Amino acid sequence: MSTDVAAPETPAQSVWKHRGDAPVSDETIRLIDTYWRAANYLSVGQIYLLDNPLLRTPLTVDDIKPRLLGHWGTTPGLNFLYAHMNRAIQERDLNTIYIIGPGHGGPGLVASAFLDGTYSEVYSDIDENEDGIRRLFKQFSFPGGIPSHVAPETPGSIHEGGELGYALSHAYGAAFDNPDLLVMAVVGDGEAETGPLATSWHSNKWLDPVQDGVVLPILHLNGYKIANPTVLDRIPQDELLALFRGYGYHPYLVEGGFDGEDHAVVHRRYAAVLDNVLNEIAEIKASAAAGTLEGRAVWPMIILRTPKGWTCPPIIDGQQVENTWRAHQVPLANARDTEAHTKLLESWLKSYKPEELFDEDGKPVADAVAIAPSGDRRMSANPIANGGLVRHALRLRDWRDFGVDVPSPGATSNEATRVLGEWLATVIADNPTNFRIFGPDETASNRLAPPVYETTDKQFAGEIRPIDEHIARVGRVMEVLSEHQCEGWLEGYLLTGRHGLFTSYEAFIHIVDSMFNQHAKWLKVTREIPWRRPISSLNYLLSSHVWRQDHNGFSHQDPGFIDHVVNKSADVVRVYLPFDANTLLSTYDHCLRSVNYVNVVVAGKQPQPNLLNVDQAVAHMTRGLGIFEWAGREVPGESPDVVLAAAGDIPTLEVLAASEILQKNIPDLKIRVVNVVDLMKLQDESEHPHGLSDRDYDAIFTRDKPVIFAYHGYPWLIHRLTYRRTGHSQLHVRGYKEEGTTTTPFDMVMRNDLDRYHLVIDVLDRVPGLGERYATLRQDMTDARLNARLFAYSKGEDIPEVANWSWHGSQSIGTGDTGGDNE
Repeated sequence: MSTDVAAPETPAQSVWKHRGDAPVSDETIRLIDTYWRAANYLSVGQIYLLDNPLLRTPLTVDDIKPRLLGHWGTTPGLNFLYAHMNRAIQERDLNTIYIIGPGHGGPGLVASAFLDGTYSEVYSDIDENEDGIRRLFKQFSFPGGIPSHVAPETPGSIHEGGELGYALSHAYGAAFDNPDLLVMAVVGDGEAETGPLATSWHSNKWLDPVQDGVVLPILHLNGYKIANPTVLDRIPQDELLALFRGYGYHPYLVEGGFDGEDHAVVHRRYAAVLDNVLNEIAEIKASAAAGTLEGRAVWPMIILRTPKGWTCPPIIDGQQVENTWRAHQVPLANARDTEAHTKLLESWLKSYKPEELFDEDGKPVADAVAIAPSGDRRMSANPIANGGLVRHALRLRDWRDFGVDVPSPGATSNEATRVLGEWLATVIADNPTNFRIFGPDETASNRLAPPVYETTDKQFAGEIRPIDEHIARVGRVMEVLSEHQCEGWLEGYLLTGRHGLFTSYEAFIHIVDSMFNQHAKWLKVTREIPWRRPISSLNYLLSSHVWRQDHNGFSHQDPGFIDHVVNKSADVVRVYLPFDANTLLSTYDHCLRSVNYVNVVVAGKQPQPNLLNVDQAVAHMTRGLGIFEWAGREVPGESPDVVLAAAGDIPTLEVLAASEILQKNIPDLKIRVVNVVDLMKLQDESEHPHGLSDRDYDAIFTRDKPVIFAYHGYPWLIHRLTYRRTGHSQLHVRGYKEEGTTTTPFDMVMRNDLDRYHLVIDVLDRVPGLGERYATLRQDMTDARLNARLFAYSKGEDIPEVANWSWHGSQSIGTGDTGGDNE
């Protein structure tokens, strides 16, 4: 292909090149169009063809798929943009990945990956010949094949196409700490109507032009969704441009393809704008590198308006299809029912002139792929879009050095998340370019500060005023009051090979339920794709949890995210409920080392008794659950009369208090106290990799003794996890049952019958013979609950014997097992 003249480079532009003002040559325009036609042909073929991939014989009904699935409407525009970026990558040696919000344009990205040669490299059965194209076509949206949208199976993708709204947040997440990366992010005009996408335009206020890469947003206006016009296509042009200027962008508008306009004219028009945009980016980057950039960078973006379903048959069965909603999915809905429809499909395919695009063997001709970059510069082969290839393990100091002293259970207390913050501050210091903390304005609220803020600031590119604290142009904490953006940024960051965590209030993490769904599904699928390398786990830290939301009340009380998470593949999800500072440290050390998981960690931020020293915390975390010998009273060689079990910090506290009451009042009662920190241990080993065998479960919980289980969340989840166990009929679970309000912490647990007094009553009611023998104790427990509530309602605080309670057991903990962390 011809090479257009480039302007001389300056040292500051060695990565981000300014091309100069020379127009793109006619020969280059021809090659762009040839690539575009080839991509369009391959895209239509994927939707329609089962056989006869290059139309070497007249098209017949048997050549056409019986079920036509896919989305054509957005695809030709996506192919157009891909072709033009290929040209720019070649000329400027750009390091680029391609994210598309209209993810159902999957056939387009598959087509380009095939033209780039990447598809045949990672899928050896898809050769660059006629048989390979036949298999490429057949597999699309076909049983045993690939999805119709952009998916993990699509080379070059980091963005699942199954849900709209997150293209820009993923793009910015990918750009953070990738200073030479250009992320081309296409936003569909339907997607632009979603709340998360509308907010994500503001991500430019967090991008640092020196340490971070560049996101080039392209709003693709093709006018229609499935059955309706789109908002941004139907507002006046000056209003549209003003909207994006208001977001802080420099918008460029390109229109073309309407009323039969010559494609070469549209190519030339867009190529000129793309060069202007990339030159502007190079100038911003150069100014930032030289320290002469004034104020926040005003990054360019492109608004591309093209017809919906561009290049498909304009009229089908007497109705306009191109440039209408009818082109959204399959424009020719049935190509097998009549000879006329079959001929129309054949005519449509032949309009791309496949005989000019593929040689006799079916390999793309040189002109069809001349503008495609080579090697890692191919957007379909960029290692950054397969993040495990560029991932480096974190440098992690020994968390034991940050553990708290525990001379005996309950002898000391700490805010667990504040202790974790001291260790996380060192993670930030030791990993200054590949670890970030994301959160919706809650890093300090969740007690990770001040240690974290003593090490780093919160990054923000907007106006910073003298009154602001811990806010700077560059920082490792990313805060925006949108859980969607935090999740999207972190996902993009992880998918491109880095590490991080998302801290949030427990009740409001539900906002990202569907985003978590998509990421968990992505991880599950990638485990079965050999060329996808493992990425860092998605780590949640959920604090300000249900049992300590007394000041915010009922709206902030919801532990149900755990229930949502455990619905996903057992290969992917992990749930941890550490109960003190040392178990939280041990848990998070494991989480930050792990790959290809979603780790949900729920931990309180209020002062809580420390129960295990660092060595015992390691052993307990390694096992995932264990017997607290010091908290119960057992007779060696004999079964306990009752098992008191807990999962979660507040449930553990109440179980310990209940055990103390029972030991004091029923001296001969044999009590076993069990704590569960890894919730998935409760499942059978055949259901989850962390699950216990029936033998191990029965050894701990017994086969026939009452088990009173105090659980952090909704109680039915414990029943769901253990329903196959022999002793399940003896299991009685207390947890949150949707009773809450603005009240004291202990009244909150009493409202849900999780309190120590009610747990004692449960033991009396379920251990044979105790009810009659200790009826007075049962009455005392009922009275204690009443007195506690009356005190709270009159004094506004909890009774001193609860508020000031600490474990008074006389047995000190020993050194414990020092085994390593679990998988």
